[in-house]
Amino acid sequence: MAYSQAQNKATQKYHTEKLEQLRVWVRKDGPQCKAAVQAAAAAAGESLAAYITGAIAQRMQREAEVTTDAN
Repeated sequence: MAYSQAQNKATQKYHTEKLEQLRVWVRKDGPQCKAAVQAAAAAAGESLAAYITGAIAQRMQREAEVTTDAN
């Protein structure tokens, strides 16, 4: 089944209305280089985007708990 122009338009509309894009730069020679993060995501059985957003969510949750505990 070919990807129709209507499907493309619907996808673009969804992306515009529901999603935001973040761009992340990592050092090629660093321990968190792109290949290392991709390998970690694959080992976890997740896509790169799911792995990164999950890591962000975990950190935000930890920091929220620390803030709550401090009060």
